[in-house]
Amino acid sequence: MKNTVDKIKNNKCLRIIYKILKAITTLLIILIVSVIFVQRISNNKVTIGGYSVFTIITESMVPKYQVGDMLLSKKCDIDKIKVGDDVVYMGKSGTFEGKIVTHRVIKIDKTSNGLEFHTKGIANAVEDPLVNGDQIYGVVSKKLFFLSMLSKLVNNIYGFYFIIFIPFAIMIFLEIIAMMHEKDKKN
Repeated sequence: MKNTVDKIKNNKCLRIIYKILKAITTLLIILIVSVIFVQRISNNKVTIGGYSVFTIITESMVPKYQVGDMLLSKKCDIDKIKVGDDVVYMGKSGTFEGKIVTHRVIKIDKTSNGLEFHTKGIANAVEDPLVNGDQIYGVVSKKLFFLSMLSKLVNNIYGFYFIIFIPFAIMIFLEIIAMMHEKDKKN
């Protein structure tokens, strides 16, 4: 086994590929964990450059968004929201109270209290309770395909093991071998 490890260590191309993959994996893990951590700690109040990431947890927006899809939401002026936009908001009444909801704007009313938004899930037959401008986190700007796929894989037990656990275990194993190899060189 030591000869195989030495051959891999001495192959310059494999070392470069390994270092690039390790850097990309580390950067992705740090980025994803950072975004999730900031949003969880701040209860989705803090944005990064005006953007937030939200996950679809129900089928109310099928066929446009599936359960597990991750969406990028952009904070914007309430006056710029138009009918047909998909918005992310904090529910304040009924079954929506205290829940973050992503639904489509179907009508906008101007009242003495400001704008009121009529929203509804694409797959829902019933309109949501009225949404005030102060409830809106932002407008959905895009579906994050890579993160959506990763989210769905990680939430599946087999996907978690094959996409997260096994590669992470291999990286740790290779790091241990590299440290042992360096220790042997010093002795």
